Amino acid sequence: MTSRGPSKRVRKAPAERRHEIVAVAARVGLVEGLECITLRRVADELSVRPGLVGHYFPAADTLVAEAFTAATMADLDTLLPERPDGPGDDSARAVLRRFFTLMSSTEFDNVSRLWLNARHLSRYRPGLREHVVDQELLWCRRMEKAIITGTESGEFTCADPWAAAVRILVAIDGASAYINTSADRRGAPIAHLARTVAEAELGLGAGALEPPREPS
Repeated sequence: MTSRGPSKRVRKAPAERRHEIVAVAARVGLVEGLECITLRRVADELSVRPGLVGHYFPAADTLVAEAFTAATMADLDTLLPERPDGPGDDSARAVLRRFFTLMSSTEFDNVSRLWLNARHLSRYRPGLREHVVDQELLWCRRMEKAIITGTESGEFTCADPWAAAVRILVAIDGASAYINTSADRRGAPIAHLARTVAEAELGLGAGALEPPREPS
């Protein structure tokens, strides 16, 4: 019988290890809430010692803030990519139609909960508040860019794309405020609130941003 010595742990490059830590923390925050992100919890997920996580993030609040940004940035790139890739209609109207279709699905409920969670905690955590503000502005700029593109191409009519972007995202946040409580009872009246606001802001007819109907 031959004995086996302890397996050799592979040392990862600092940038790779830091990215790994943030990615795991983002997953925990997105699924369970930002309060569940602790150095020990992330270390357990990675099967490493808490001291290793603490080496990269001496303050847990810093990790929480970066995890929030990583999670919301990933969702923004999925929901409203800066440069749409792949085949298909890449018109501004198609981009926003896809955005509202995805936002109205339960697949993105966790990101709605994450924003609600982060805004609450940011009252007490200045570092997180800075990340929340930065992400709010980034989402608004991404929406503004889509509106400008559609206005320039003649798809939309909008005198103030920035103001329209802000109002559309406020409508999304307003509907998302009920995600943890009475969403099931209020679902029907608010399900398409943001989309209908967007249609009005962009000079479109009712239903213009609805998902395309499946052929019967």
